[in-house]
Amino acid sequence: MASVKIELNNLFAIPPITELPPDILGELQSILRLHSIAPQELRYKWESYTIKMGTEQTSLDLVTIRAFKTDMQETLEREARGKAHVRSVDKRGSYATPRNTAKVGDVLGMIDGLVPATPQPRATNGASKRKAAFETPSTTKVNRSNRMSSPSNGQTDANEVSNFAFANRPNAGEIVHTLNEHLSSFEPPLAPSSEARVKLTANTDLKKFYYKPMAMHLLEASAVLDDRINDFKALVQSHHELEDAAFGDATGQGTNEIIAVGRIVSDAPEGKINAASLMLETSRRSGNGRRVPLKLESISYEFFPGQIVAIRGINAVGDSFSVSEILEIPLPPASASLPSALDAWNQRLGVEEGQDINPSSAALNVLFASGPYTTDDNLGFEPLRALCQKAETTCADVLFLIGPFLDLEHPLLASGNFELPDDPSIEPDQATLTDAFRLMIGAVLTRLARAVPGITIVLVPSARDVVNKHVAWPQEPLSKRELGLPKQAKMVSNPIELSLNEITVGATAQDILFDLRREEAVVGRPKESDVLARLPGHLIQQRHFSPIFPPVDRAALPKTGTQEGIATGTPLDVSYFQLGELNVRRDVLVTPSALQPFAKVVKGVLVVNPGMLSKGARTYVQMVIHPRNVTDEERERGLAVGHNLFDRARVDIVKI
Repeated sequence: MASVKIELNNLFAIPPITELPPDILGELQSILRLHSIAPQELRYKWESYTIKMGTEQTSLDLVTIRAFKTDMQETLEREARGKAHVRSVDKRGSYATPRNTAKVGDVLGMIDGLVPATPQPRATNGASKRKAAFETPSTTKVNRSNRMSSPSNGQTDANEVSNFAFANRPNAGEIVHTLNEHLSSFEPPLAPSSEARVKLTANTDLKKFYYKPMAMHLLEASAVLDDRINDFKALVQSHHELEDAAFGDATGQGTNEIIAVGRIVSDAPEGKINAASLMLETSRRSGNGRRVPLKLESISYEFFPGQIVAIRGINAVGDSFSVSEILEIPLPPASASLPSALDAWNQRLGVEEGQDINPSSAALNVLFASGPYTTDDNLGFEPLRALCQKAETTCADVLFLIGPFLDLEHPLLASGNFELPDDPSIEPDQATLTDAFRLMIGAVLTRLARAVPGITIVLVPSARDVVNKHVAWPQEPLSKRELGLPKQAKMVSNPIELSLNEITVGATAQDILFDLRREEAVVGRPKESDVLARLPGHLIQQRHFSPIFPPVDRAALPKTGTQEGIATGTPLDVSYFQLGELNVRRDVLVTPSALQPFAKVVKGVLVVNPGMLSKGARTYVQMVIHPRNVTDEERERGLAVGHNLFDRARVDIVKI
């Protein structure tokens, strides 16, 4: 016992403290006994927990240790239920049809009306009524026969466990990070507006996304990849004012120094690239599509597969290209508007020309969230309901929801073994996944739209959405008519570029930051040491939402909770790769990722990772955007001015 205490003190005590308090030490010893693990393994689990919850907010105190203990127990229970569920699915078959058991019933269901239910307390005020509107539907609608008794298999009902765990989640509503803390937060009005304060405009031609997937032609795909190299060559030549004679073929032997533009590839089909495996792939116009190894002896740079680079060097022998310099690729132009247009948008928010801006009344309240929107052990969508409750109480102007919504990597959806809420319009043997979306998600958003008539709800699909027939990326919008969504819901593509009044927003549902983090090879000393700022910088510099090519192998991605455990990855349709181009620096770039949630200003762009609403840190982003103050001097010049959103937007990353 003494040796265990010494080891725990060595692993957990933070200098100059050498011994832990007795209460914390006792809790740690209790965890060791409960889970039969070694102190070193407990330390590893604690580090994972602090990363998940946020290192800055997770201190070593009694409250946090007890929350850590509860989290470990819940994780163990979920794993046990998952194993039991997989075994039961193997016996029944993995692809059962969704059932609406409320309409089927059994003999035991006849006693429902004979046994009095527990009376429910009445709501005493408006706030309680609003909260009740977004509560999870009672599981009695789904499984009435088990309402008054314990589950027949001796296990606790998954929905009940999840509801309890979500209701008792630690640090709910806590702000874990704030950007521009000096700006005032949003003050909700006394009553929600009946008209939208935001005008939504798509900066993307959505019709182009309705292409036929899985019909890719090799010649078309190769032409798209070639055109990307040639376009970057033109950008570099114009930016650096170079002559045509300065460019050459990197694969050909020569004694003169040249500039070559091409794509970074690896010399092996598998494995992560490194300084020794880097190759440059040329276009058919510049080098007949050949590849040449790169020698980077005195170069510091960050590389990844698919990256377009402009390099200066020489191929003296003919077997490799020695790089002496990597030329800067110009950034896309920033978003800008005329002063008259900004005055018109401010007037829409109630700010007249020359009037002092009142932050409390003129600011926009925008919420960003990314799926999955329910936990792996149930389809109750408690996190989504809590988010909609937040949107109602704060009178949000925009609710920006990024998929997946019905996630094909969800264990219950993947197995087909789940039950729908009671609905008299659905026949049990004819229920579809579209019905599941309408009942589980569409109904929640419809209630929100009724409570806040002026809200704008933006839905960005994901390649993991089971209700989207478009399986490739770039991806067409979801079908609004079939999903039972309100008129306030706006269906957009993945990726999407749009405007909220004058504010331009770019967003994608693909976790490109995680892929970049895995594939990036840093040679020498990186120019940007902050990896969370460096990764989105690649998207801006490469002018694309998903610049990695080829996409990351699905087998190399984290395992999912399904029986197969293989992630979806990025099902890229190369023929339409140009639909993911990012040729303007948008004011906001939304990049949902499994990495730590953040809000940073990168190359003049406000980049946010809202995190996943039901996994990991379980966070969302609340952005309070104050109006752009146009000066008299800017009006007199009459030229387009930058939006400067990074100076007038307060960004809070909040735990759901």
